[in-house]
Amino acid sequence: MTEQQEASEDAVMTRIGQAVILLHAGDREEARNRLGEIWQEIGEEGDSLHRCTLAHYMADAQDDPADELAWDLRALTAADALGDGPGSGDGRRAQREPLPAMRVFYPSLHLSLAADYLKLQRPAAARVHLARARAAAGALSDDGYGNGVRAAIARLERRLAADPGAGRPRPFPEQS
Repeated sequence: MTEQQEASEDAVMTRIGQAVILLHAGDREEARNRLGEIWQEIGEEGDSLHRCTLAHYMADAQDDPADELAWDLRALTAADALGDGPGSGDGRRAQREPLPAMRVFYPSLHLSLAADYLKLQRPAAARVHLARARAAAGALSDDGYGNGVRAAIARLERRLAADPGAGRPRPFPEQS
């Protein structure tokens, strides 16, 4: 990789980080606009780490839970594309093993998906991703990030356990 390519990749992550700062400061619309511009530049086939990072944060900038889910699914797809096991790069997702550096993202990615599904009143799907988040949590360090993700997993587990209707399928709005 040339120095120019490395600088370019760093510039993309820097721009994503700047948009995330706006998001955390409460300017969701401007963050969403900036992340959208970057997404247009890197595209669906761009660098997987960039797509994963951007999509994960773009999900947080959404107002509609269905849009949030769509972005979180893009983030997971991009993370899966970073696999290093047999089948990497040939489209056989089930055979890929995440890169060691990416394993720490899976608990958060699955936790986000679980929360999305819960917002969309799909508790069975929420439980599937919550179980995946819990299973992947072993990759987390004993630090602020890891402890925060583990605590969020536990909170969502308690929330699902406390909701008596969470185990029953709910009708679609048009069936109510």
